[in-house]
Amino acid sequence: MSDAYGWVKVVHVLAVISWMAGLFYLPRLFVYHAENEGKYDISPVFKVMERRLLKAIMRPAALVAVVTGAMLIHLGGWELAMPVWLWLKLLLVLGMLGFHGLLEVHAARFRDDRETRSGRYFRIINEIPTLLLIGIVILVIIKPF
Repeated sequence: MSDAYGWVKVVHVLAVISWMAGLFYLPRLFVYHAENEGKYDISPVFKVMERRLLKAIMRPAALVAVVTGAMLIHLGGWELAMPVWLWLKLLLVLGMLGFHGLLEVHAARFRDDRETRSGRYFRIINEIPTLLLIGIVILVIIKPF
């Protein structure tokens, strides 16, 4: 592989780590936000934290992860004949993007004071990115198919 491939892979891994940090942390913020709604005047603080996490870290990191992932497919010469493990990885990445979209919806609901989900709901969905990440890592490292 070329030097370009290695550097694109470095940027891809860093972007994925940053994106995953946000996907793990934002639902936890939602837990605290939901459980403290109406108890304290802390909702504005959560709204700022959620907005900044999405705007400054998660959205840019997701974009860079997707773009560099596409570049790796191209630089690796896989765009014409992708192996099964890569198709499955892309399917799980679509799931990750869908989960990110779900978090965007919840953030908008909190921002507009329309969120009705409980802290328990957010604790449960907080496990989704972990499961997707486990699948992605297994597919990338082991390449079982």
